[in-house]
Order: sequence, then C-alpha cells, then structure tokens
Amino acid sequence: MNMDALVALCKRRGFLFQSSEIYGGINGFWDYGPLGVELKRNIREAWWYDNVTSHNELVVPPGAPSAFQMVGIDSTIIMHPQVWKCSGHYDLFHDYMVDCRETKKRYRYDQVQGRWVEYNGQRIFVTTEAVGDEALADVEHKALRFFNLRSKEADRLVWHSPLVSLTTVEDFSQVLAPDAKTLGTLTPPREFNLMFKTYVGALSGEENVAFLRPETAQGIFVNFKNVLDSTRVKIPFGIAQVGKSFRNEITPRYFTFRSREFEQMEIEFFCRPETSRAWYEYWRQRRFNWYISLGLASERLRLRDHSPDELSHYSCGTADVEYAFPFLAPGDFGELEGIAHRGDFDLRSHMEGKLIRKGNELVVELGPDGQPKYRGSGKDLTYFDEETRERFIPHVIEPSAGADRAALAFLCEAYAEDMVPDEKGVPTKRVVLRLHPRLAPIKVAVFPLVKKDGMPEIAQRIYADLKPHFNCFYDEKGAVGRRYRRQDEIGTPYCITVDSQTLQDDTVTVRDRDSLRQWRIKADDCVEVIRGLIRGTYVVPE
Repeated sequence: MNMDALVALCKRRGFLFQSSEIYGGINGFWDYGPLGVELKRNIREAWWYDNVTSHNELVVPPGAPSAFQMVGIDSTIIMHPQVWKCSGHYDLFHDYMVDCRETKKRYRYDQVQGRWVEYNGQRIFVTTEAVGDEALADVEHKALRFFNLRSKEADRLVWHSPLVSLTTVEDFSQVLAPDAKTLGTLTPPREFNLMFKTYVGALSGEENVAFLRPETAQGIFVNFKNVLDSTRVKIPFGIAQVGKSFRNEITPRYFTFRSREFEQMEIEFFCRPETSRAWYEYWRQRRFNWYISLGLASERLRLRDHSPDELSHYSCGTADVEYAFPFLAPGDFGELEGIAHRGDFDLRSHMEGKLIRKGNELVVELGPDGQPKYRGSGKDLTYFDEETRERFIPHVIEPSAGADRAALAFLCEAYAEDMVPDEKGVPTKRVVLRLHPRLAPIKVAVFPLVKKDGMPEIAQRIYADLKPHFNCFYDEKGAVGRRYRRQDEIGTPYCITVDSQTLQDDTVTVRDRDSLRQWRIKADDCVEVIRGLIRGTYVVPE
C-alpha cells in the first residue's frame, strides 16, 4: 500500500493530526481527530471487553491451564520516584545516542545505518536514517555528492559492504553523518535516559524530582497487595490497565509508530511459579490470535520469540507480536505487543530493592557501602494460598500492547484502492478502509435517496432509532453514490438508504462496504440487523 496516501487520508478525514500543527508541530506527538479518537477508543474497548468484561472466571478458556479471574485498575501517571529506581528504569531505561557537531542533530545510535564506499583511493562510511530501497538510494546520492560526482558516474563508486548498522563501526573519523557534508562529525555514543523528568510541588530542587511513567506496568505491581486485600481474587488472576505512557525517544519516526506520548494496554497476570511456563504459552497464543480476529492478515503478522541476547536480565522468555508495516523495509516487522515471562522480578524488586542478575540468580544490587543501592518498600508482597497453606512470590506474565501501534496497524491493513463502477457503470477508483466492524469509527450511515417525498423524515427516524446503540452518521447531501464513497473512505461498514420503495412497503436498503452487496430489510429491524452484522450473528440473505 501507499503509506503517503494513508497519511494524507488520516489528516483529510480527521483520523490524525500533528500536535500543535499551527505552530509548526512538535515531533513525536500526535492528536487524534474525530474519527481517530473513535477508532482508538474502539480498540481499547475491544481489548478491555475481550480480556476483562466478558471474561468468565468459572470457565477454563481453550488452551488455558485452569480458570482465572480478571480485574482492572487505573493508576497515576506520576508515581513515587523510588518506583523507577527499584524497577530498574532509573538506571537502565536508556538508548545510546550520537550527536553531529556540524548539523547539531541527534540520532539514535542503533537506528543509523550505512555502507562502506570507495572512490579514488578514499574509503568512507556513508550513513542514512532511511530504510529499505530508500536507504540504498539515499546512501548512493550522498556518496555521489560527497565525491562531487554526477549520477551517470555512479559506476565509479566501489561499494565494500551492504547496509550495516553504525554500531559495527569503531572509528567515526571516516563516517559521513546522515545530514553532514564533512567526515568525522559524529560524537561517541552515550547513554540517554528515556524518562521525562518533572517536579512535584512548588520547588524544583532534586528532592522534588519525579518522572512521567514510561510504562503502565509498575502501577499494577505497586497495587498488587491493594487489589488482593480489596477483592476476592485468588491466584491465578490478572490485573489489566489502559493508560498513557511517555518516553523521550531520541528520534521519533514512522508516523505514530514511535512516539513520545502513547497509550498502552497491559495485563499483569499472576500465577504460581510451577505453572508460569504454561501460562506464558497460553497468553502468547491468545494475544496473537486477537489481532487476527480483528482483521490483521496472518501472512503480515508473526509471533517471534526473543533470542537469548535480546532478553531483559530478568526475563524467562519474551515473544513479540509483530506486523509487517508498509513503511519498513521488505521482510522487516515492527512490534505490536510483547508477551513477557517476568518471573518474580517485579514484586521482589518492590519488596527488597533493585535486582540484578548474577549467574542464574537475581540478587539485590548493593551500593559502595554494601547496602542495597535502591531500597524496596519493605512491604510484604507475597501471596498466601489458603488451600495449600503456602506463601510464595507469584510469577508474572505480561502481555503489553500499544493502542497507537494497533490503530496504525489496523489502518495500514484496512487501506485499499480498488476499481468499482460508478452510477453510470464507468470504472472509477474507490478508496476504502476495510476496518473490522467492531473497530470502525462509524458503524452505519443513513441516507435518504432524495431530499423530498418524505424520505428525509423516514431516514431521520431510523437514524434516531440507531443512535442510542451505535455511532451513526446521517447524510442527505449529494448523489448517493458519492455518499457511499465518503463512507467507504472512512471505514463505515454498512449504509442504510431510504428510497421510493420504502414509501410503499416500509423496507430500506442495506449496503455492505466490502462486498458491495445490497439487500432489503424492514425499517423497524435496522437496530437488530446492524447489531447482528457487527457481532457476526446475522446471516445476509442470498
């Protein structure tokens, strides 16, 4: 698909806007417009409904080791600073960056790639931030410009490597930075903490420092005991949360894929240590299937296990649900959701202090004085099993999804251009968003065929009947074919049209966005038919 066309559609039809656009925008922040806010809300609600609201704790789901309970919380964005010290974010949550002394631009070290090239005895490493074929073209263009060659002289360049990461280069003196004109302008890589710092209270001293949360998970862990004491949940059980997180990304990129403000949908699932592996396998497959059930094509979706060198120091296993976004190089995938087996790392850390791995064990990290570097809360976060009379620290399985990345993936998957006949039978291009009906911002549009003969009054009555149940749209302007096209472009799955036959037998036409099929139903049945279509329980007549 054409990513530029999708981005243009998102702005034109009110899905996404650049934040603070009238002031030139701010990189890494995006505003959701009238349709975008509905799409993301539908994603959040589908996730919450499928994982929490509709969950039956009395039934063992297919593939699950046993029945379990699910509850939710909503924790604050700003938490006690000690939370982030014990969790490891304060010390470990960083990327490496390099700066260009010539252009004053900053780059994430592992996202810059390039090629070694030689001309007239000089060998340099030309870098780019582009990906795929664009990266190759960009590197060649920069090499030609550096060596003062024309495009027709490209065959005089001798390439000594494919595209490789800047991390493979030890000496930066022969590196041409992505936007530089001279060599050797990049600084050595250094750590860059990704947490946004702020201050709590009237003073801005170090004693008042706080951080915007970089993830929602820690709010669940520090409330583990509160949930146990205030509810009747028993292990195994999950705590779900949806909320904003903030990461000061060095180089936000790829539309909304990598942003500085984003929304997460996370579950922390607590279980007995001996059953944790089975629960990990259950959640990784369940979360993968969820995306397929909502319309992501299985050939563009994969479940990838992390290699040992990718795993976090506390992880017993992690798998990512990944999607082949069109802005990535062919064959590359981007993360939608991570499912991590976190062991007992988090609850132990908030009890005892920051943990590090030594050999095969997690131990409390000590400072120069031999005391814990960052002290935990000292609170008892163990679980007592009343049936077995055992006390233990639960293991945790964490499915962590991004609502913004999910919205982007569903938009990419849904966008299509096809040729359909217009009202005169002439083939014309149709832009359509084939969003799953559960996710579509508008579920149904209602049209009177013409603005006379009482048709608008009937259409408005049907619209009024539908409105309490679904997000609907009423339109009586322009030819009905153009009205259909407008709804196709924003992903509305169904349209109801009042026409001359309605005046005779009180039936209306229902049109399906994807198949373009049309059939007639009683006007009084519109609510139940649309509900059945969205749920997948209504059978379209032949």
